Amino acid sequence: MDQLATADARKKDTREKIELGGLIVKAGLRLEKRATLLGAFIELADRLRADAGERERLRALGAEAFGHDSE
Repeated sequence: MDQLATADARKKDTREKIELGGLIVKAGLRLEKRATLLGAFIELADRLRADAGERERLRALGAEAFGHDSE
């Protein structure tokens, strides 16, 4: 049973990573270097912790971009 739970957890983790990679592609950042992306994510995490308004602004921007998926 423990082995099955481990396999399921690995599958879930892999799927999540694939989805996150898809977000990078959707944002048009596919060609950016990994260090640049990581730096941007670190800065973003700092901004989100410091400013709830920024979190909401970015959420709305992302929701709008997802809404354009059907077009």
